[in-house]
Amino acid sequence: MFLQRTQIALHRARGGAAVIIGIALLACTAGAQQPDTAQRMPGMDMPADTQRMAMPMAGPLGISMDRSGSGTTWIPDAVVLPSRHLMAGDWMVMLHGFLFGQYDHQRGPRGASQWGSLNWAMVMASRELGGGQLHFRFMPSLDPWTVGRCGYPVLLQSGETCHGEPLVDRQHPHDFFMELSAVYERELTSDVAFLIYAAPAGEPALGPVAFMHRPSAMDEPQAPLGHHWQDATHISFGVLTTGIYSRRVRLEVSAFNGHEPDERRWNFDPIRLNSYSGRLTVNPTVNWSFSAGYGHLDNPERSEPAEDVRRLVASAMHGRTLGSGGQWATTIIVGRNEGGGHGASNSFLVETEAMLDWKNTIFSRAEYVQKTGHDLQIPGVDDHERFSVTALSLGYIRELARGRGLTLGVGARGSVNVLPQALENAYGSRAPLGGMVFLRVRPYHERMQMPASPQPSGGHVHD
Repeated sequence: MFLQRTQIALHRARGGAAVIIGIALLACTAGAQQPDTAQRMPGMDMPADTQRMAMPMAGPLGISMDRSGSGTTWIPDAVVLPSRHLMAGDWMVMLHGFLFGQYDHQRGPRGASQWGSLNWAMVMASRELGGGQLHFRFMPSLDPWTVGRCGYPVLLQSGETCHGEPLVDRQHPHDFFMELSAVYERELTSDVAFLIYAAPAGEPALGPVAFMHRPSAMDEPQAPLGHHWQDATHISFGVLTTGIYSRRVRLEVSAFNGHEPDERRWNFDPIRLNSYSGRLTVNPTVNWSFSAGYGHLDNPERSEPAEDVRRLVASAMHGRTLGSGGQWATTIIVGRNEGGGHGASNSFLVETEAMLDWKNTIFSRAEYVQKTGHDLQIPGVDDHERFSVTALSLGYIRELARGRGLTLGVGARGSVNVLPQALENAYGSRAPLGGMVFLRVRPYHERMQMPASPQPSGGHVHD
């Protein structure tokens, strides 16, 4: 039944696209033929079926499925991504997604204002097969419709094209097919397992967890300025990955399509395997995840034909629980692009998100990125000249309502960009400002429950 519904969704990609996001979020309320369990903690006198949904599924070597991020990445075991789980026969189905409705305002002569919606959903179905586990994953987004072909305003952003011209000061929309993949994992011994990942649209083993899947940024609606130095390959049309791993270490290699998606956002781009990458991930404790990757990308930017890029990315992610139902995650990423006709350039990011309790979330991000005159399309500036730009942002979300597997919050974020003097005339200031207000709907994880009763003051922090 799952496969039949997926096929129907694919054939109706554009006309029925709005339904898919809605179904994925509304389906988070499925599993509740019994009364809503939002007032209960997992393991408390719940029916057996409900307890099974509340417990994370374990994969090979006993590794929890909650460790999975985007593609084949790992996150720390101490934090989770908001999702719901239910059983459909022999299949464990995971439902995940976010829906933002936002007003975005970026100040200055290169800024703009826009109403829109950023959104994506994920359906993953897993079952045992041949002594291992098989996973199918489908991840759509309506961004091409809800923020338009040229995306949404973000000062100093660069990468991809719109109407044949480089996109500048805007973040491109995601493709409708963000991911369509299959993964097979199986133990080789009691301490070692292997994986095979195949995707007509998916993510190679290169960068860290894609920004919308990072616990440190999942409630942050805006993409990082260093996206194309760090995790932009999370949508690649053609990916094959294999790897081996233990309970703490994973080593992977990928062949994939290094070309960034074209402007036709509703279809599959030509599937090619013209690039390669490798990544090492280490989760030494439940609180930490480290990764380092290298990739050779064949002509990633369509505005710069026949110019390959070598990308190096390293990241560190820390996570911990806070009291009852809260969590705090922080990520540091260093990315470097070499080649591309403009020499080497670097990026640095640190971001953090604290779900203080089920009602209050704070998030923040700081970035440093080296961008060229070509990246920013500054008139009269040499394409090879490099500028160091900094962006700082802070945001807050207050939950308005919660139940039946979903939570509704209202939030706001503000940002300030720090520019060199050479960019002051173009942007009207050396510290141009931006802001966004939004409503956010997402599921909450069974581990992110409301407390059954008021907690004592000075609640314990688990590390």
